[in-house]
Amino acid sequence: MFLDFFLRLRQHSLPVTLPEYLTLLSALRSDVGSTSVEDFYYLSKTTLVKHEQHLDLFDRLFGEYVTGKQSAPPDTLPNVPPEWLRDALDKQLTDEEREAIEAMGGLDTLWQNLRDLLDEQDGQHQGGDKWIGTDGSSPFGEDGVNPEGFGMKPSEEGLSKGNRTALKIWEQREYKNLDDSLELNTRNLKMALRRLRILTREGVENELDIDGTIDSTSRNAGYLDIKMQPSRQNRVKVLMLFDVGGSMDEYIELCSHLFSAARYQFKHLEFFYFHNCVYETLWRDNSRRKERIPTWEVLHKYNKDYKVIFVGDAAMAPYEITMPKGSVEHYNLEAGIVWLDRFKAQYPHLVWLNPNIAGYWKYTQSTNLIRDWSGNRMFPLTLNGLEQAMKSLKNPKITFTD
Repeated sequence: MFLDFFLRLRQHSLPVTLPEYLTLLSALRSDVGSTSVEDFYYLSKTTLVKHEQHLDLFDRLFGEYVTGKQSAPPDTLPNVPPEWLRDALDKQLTDEEREAIEAMGGLDTLWQNLRDLLDEQDGQHQGGDKWIGTDGSSPFGEDGVNPEGFGMKPSEEGLSKGNRTALKIWEQREYKNLDDSLELNTRNLKMALRRLRILTREGVENELDIDGTIDSTSRNAGYLDIKMQPSRQNRVKVLMLFDVGGSMDEYIELCSHLFSAARYQFKHLEFFYFHNCVYETLWRDNSRRKERIPTWEVLHKYNKDYKVIFVGDAAMAPYEITMPKGSVEHYNLEAGIVWLDRFKAQYPHLVWLNPNIAGYWKYTQSTNLIRDWSGNRMFPLTLNGLEQAMKSLKNPKITFTD
């Protein structure tokens, strides 16, 4: 029963397991809720989905399973005949609402008017009585005052926020496009960075050691023998180097989220800035960029215990990496790759986070140079990419997999 549904989820890489499927069947046999499609949707989502990043994929696959057809692309209007909806709508409408629809020429006319407007309208519209937009009196749009029509997006309660009388709400999925390929916000960054935590016990013994107390008490013929231990602390040391300026300007907000999350997550965090490639100097304050710190000083001050994270799109002229005097800012005596090699020799635990889309990397020669230099430890700045990077910082043998 529902085995084809379970197999459909597995075929589309949604991580559902056999025990979860058996739990779903057990709940169904126990008559949890009614037997409606809506109840089955909520029950199956509760038992089979373990992470919010899979909610959108589950919703689309569930819709395909129920209707027997693949979901339409999110920005297209499904070609659904109006008569399919008429019976269901008639059961939900009041007499006044039914009269209002007929005053517009009926549901058939309303549906055709929507399609005609979609073909005719070519821009955004707000306030009005004809076009699809917001805050108007048109029967199509969102947050308007028309007593009947089609709502074009869902609100918090699944109804139009205007008069809450829309006949059809499109795309009810609350987690649309929430998956592991999206760029991160500060909360998700913090959760991903937690994978790098290295917890050790140091300092004053101020925490009850439950296992030690039980063991010692057992060995002491049942007489209570309390054991204490130091609390666990995150002792990981992180050195972050951010590329700033030029093509990185469009990633300022994302890198700011990353920096904020890193400062929250790591007690021992050091950071510096560079432009395009690392050369003989770095800096800490972009507003006082002339106050440079020799790169040799950084290499000598922070030992190999530090985990190093470079953040940059690695997009530049190849000679900025490979040639002396190749920097666009000054005449560097040594090529950027020389300084990068010094970092790689000093820090065995090193990764490069790239905010650019991974599919574009192969089209930029400089990105390929740095990716090869890192030993394929360049990771995209997405949820999945950041989690892989944190694992690689613990185990350098882990490299990026698309």
